[in-house]
Amino acid sequence: MPVPATAVPRRPVFPFAAIVGQDEMKLSLLLNVIDPKIGGVMIMGDRGTGKSTTIRALADLLPDIEVVADDPFNSHPSDPDLMSDAVKERVAAGEPIATTTKKVPMVDLPLGATEDRVCGTIDIEKALAEGVKAFEPGLLAKANRGILYVDEVNLLDDHLVDVLLDAAASGWNTVEREGISIRHPARFVLVGSGNPEEGELRPQLLDRFGMHAEIRTVKDPTLRVEIVEQRSRFDQDPEGFLAQYQTDQEALQAKLVAAQALLPKVTIDHELRINISHVCAELDVDGLRGDLVTNRAAKALAALEGRTDVKVSDIARVIVLCLRHRLRKDPLESIDSGYKVGKVFQEVFGVDLAALHAAA
Repeated sequence: MPVPATAVPRRPVFPFAAIVGQDEMKLSLLLNVIDPKIGGVMIMGDRGTGKSTTIRALADLLPDIEVVADDPFNSHPSDPDLMSDAVKERVAAGEPIATTTKKVPMVDLPLGATEDRVCGTIDIEKALAEGVKAFEPGLLAKANRGILYVDEVNLLDDHLVDVLLDAAASGWNTVEREGISIRHPARFVLVGSGNPEEGELRPQLLDRFGMHAEIRTVKDPTLRVEIVEQRSRFDQDPEGFLAQYQTDQEALQAKLVAAQALLPKVTIDHELRINISHVCAELDVDGLRGDLVTNRAAKALAALEGRTDVKVSDIARVIVLCLRHRLRKDPLESIDSGYKVGKVFQEVFGVDLAALHAAA
């Protein structure tokens, strides 16, 4: 039984459709929304290049989701994999479940966050005195079925990054204390951003992010002026600016919803899968995560384009984003890792990468 959502005035968010440039970042985020199993995005780039603006714009673009009313975990009313244990028990007992709709949650993880703030805490005294599992949900509970954004992720404590990546990979968060264990669904798109000047993530952690987008400050003066003017128009009249892009936003939202529905039907030829693995082997990529993510990202891109078959051009557009951060770093090597991936792709697939990008 749907419960009407309480109207809460929201601050206007810069529309995703109005963002100029930064195509790598936008594509990576859209593909992760279509298939969250890709494993999130690490965005590395200069300060002031619109990382936070783009991520908030993406969350605002997505359609509202149906959730169980008064549930701190944004539980899905019918999908057991996205339900908290309490909701599952109520469903199993045949109790009526009240539902409501809400915006896709977008959770910012502050740099100084503790593990308790991220994972949640168990009130041991209440548990012992009253015999109930008193759990105070953390940011992972709030982010379920949404986006968890960590700015300056390369400055975050490695242990916390590990916790986030484990939850993102498994889809569950488990909190244990004094023999009491509580778990809840934690399905979210993990987005990390950082400035390379402030240090890189350890390779073991970097490899756990599905995709890696590099963004640079725009050098073209004409494009810079366009970006500044767009932002000025939004700041002066947010509602008018949003109305101007409403049609584009609705069209992009419909395209994402259609892609999510189409994704299970998308196939990729055996020969193309062989070639992807050949590229990974030639680049000496550790493990099979690179192969898996490239396959998933190519399928998500085909779905976004409204097709059920993956083309070489799809693989060409995602393979650098999926593999560049998995290459072993050689401090004496000046060659860019993205260039290296592109060069091996061209050799294995026998096509010109630049020509494919131009055609796309």
